[in-house]
Amino acid sequence: MIGRKIVHLCYLLDDNQTYLRTKRFFYGLLSDPTSPMRTRFDVTMIVLVIASVSILVYEIKQDLGWFGDAFEIFIVTVFIIEYLLRAWIYNDSRSIIIEQYEQAEFVHAEFHIAPALKKVLREKWRYATSPLAIIDLLAILPSLRGVRFLRIFLLFRLFKLFRYASNVSEFAKVLAEKRFELATLGLIAGFIVLASSTAIYVLEGGLDGSQIDTLYDAVYWSLVTVSTVGYGDIIPHSPEGRFVAMILIVSGIGFISFFTSIIVSAFAAKLNTLREQRLFAELGRFQDFTLICGYGRVGEVVVEKLAAEKAHLLVLEKEPEKVELARSAGYLALQGDASDNALLERLHIQDSIKTVVCSTGDDVVNVFITLTARYLNKNVLIVARANKRESIRKLQLAGADYVVAPFEAVSRVVSAYVDQPIAFDALYGILSGNEDISTDAVVVPAGSLADGKSIDTIDFPHYRLVLFGIVSPKGRKSAHTSVFELDEGDFHFHPPGDFLVASDDVLVLFGDEFSLSHFKDKLGKSSL
Repeated sequence: MIGRKIVHLCYLLDDNQTYLRTKRFFYGLLSDPTSPMRTRFDVTMIVLVIASVSILVYEIKQDLGWFGDAFEIFIVTVFIIEYLLRAWIYNDSRSIIIEQYEQAEFVHAEFHIAPALKKVLREKWRYATSPLAIIDLLAILPSLRGVRFLRIFLLFRLFKLFRYASNVSEFAKVLAEKRFELATLGLIAGFIVLASSTAIYVLEGGLDGSQIDTLYDAVYWSLVTVSTVGYGDIIPHSPEGRFVAMILIVSGIGFISFFTSIIVSAFAAKLNTLREQRLFAELGRFQDFTLICGYGRVGEVVVEKLAAEKAHLLVLEKEPEKVELARSAGYLALQGDASDNALLERLHIQDSIKTVVCSTGDDVVNVFITLTARYLNKNVLIVARANKRESIRKLQLAGADYVVAPFEAVSRVVSAYVDQPIAFDALYGILSGNEDISTDAVVVPAGSLADGKSIDTIDFPHYRLVLFGIVSPKGRKSAHTSVFELDEGDFHFHPPGDFLVASDDVLVLFGDEFSLSHFKDKLGKSSL
């Protein structure tokens, strides 16, 4: 009967959105390294820990009165609540009980609550016996001021900083992962210290004027020597004792070198993890950002232009060399496969990514990235690069909003303007980043002298301008121009001289700022 009620309660909690949101909130606050709330919480707890330790140390010889007592009660309350919340979010007890119940129902067996509760308690015990949980618990004990020896547990409040400082906690994880190597090294070091302590005690213990009177002195000397500290307060006097010291010094250098190599190699392997955690934490502060998939020739230019516009962006690249190149340029970069569903979900493509730019040099990869991004987010804007003409339609079917064929576009521009040096100067100025050269879209006013005139009549070269194209209402036919359909009309690329300009047409012009300004000023006046 009790078991059924517990199962019923678990199902109610599993369907309670308030309960689930609350648990997700505290998980983000306490455990999720990508959550911006976690960073703020960690900083707050670091301040509280340092403040509590400072006050406890100060109170050893000074009395803060009621303030000290009140602050200690507040700190301990925060620590207890944190400990209980961490135990709560460590695992889903309701899921364990529901799983055990449904397994029993599936095989038509009688359900017993005791094994399920035992499994729940086993999971909670696993948390309670973890190193950080033990530190959290022991950090509460310094509040028992009446018991003086408990003040030694003040150190555990400092150890709590391991939990909040990610770099320190990662270092502790490195030590835990290398426990076999460190245990082996410790065993060897212990043998060396034991052997040298015994030898130096036998050789020096009975000599007149020897500073080694006890085995404890011998062990102390061995530890100081093998660590290469060498205080000099105890030195061997006999030739045999000095020979033992020389062997111990050489062994100590080897021991420290071996220990350092283990730590450095293990920590170097963790650097990528630390970088990823920092990157995800930084991305968590952005409401939306642009994902650039591929940092090749095209991707590099796209990133440079977006960065100049102060856009939030992330470079996602497979090749580690290109990732390092992007990072050295000061951009956020992550090594990974952009067609990986799990990675894109971790980047919060559902709600944080505003635009995806598929700029790799492989059309097949761009198609896969487009398919994956469109599957995960129906509303994300996707701009894809097509290196081959036959890939354009494939990318459109895959879900790309815009497909850019850079090589085809360049060939069209070159063929259209091959005999116009002014056009090449303007295009080169734009591509080389010349701030004086720019593009502008000029709307033709009704009744202006450009309204109803042909391109030759307007004479754009006279104004040191290049007409790149004209956006006109849909349906206007032109036998001598390349027409591209846009949402707002048709784009006529490089129209011929007899093309007639109409009111409300948009002229896409290249030129310097003065030429563009002068042309727009003249457009509305009596003559061109």
